[in-house]
Amino acid sequence: MAEQKSNRLYGLFFFIVFEVLVFYLLSNLVSGMGIDNQYQAENTIVPNWVKAVTFILLYILCVLIAVVFVSNVVPSKHRGQLMSWVYLALAGMLVMLALIF
Repeated sequence: MAEQKSNRLYGLFFFIVFEVLVFYLLSNLVSGMGIDNQYQAENTIVPNWVKAVTFILLYILCVLIAVVFVSNVVPSKHRGQLMSWVYLALAGMLVMLALIF
């Protein structure tokens, strides 16, 4: 039981590190896109839409690469936990998307 708790804590630590690194990497990559002042008369949604879609696609690509890497590295008895981390990452993507604007 204690081993399972420590494994979950290690997983949580690496998950948080992954999320923070991906957020800062992608926010730097898409920082030049979009319009900062959303309330201009001539503002259109297109530049911000491109920024959002680019962020989502790059984030999903990073998650897929991480899933493939982790599923090859971890022992088979821990692979069952992988999908719960993926679902948590997809929910975290919505929070990151709100923070990036």
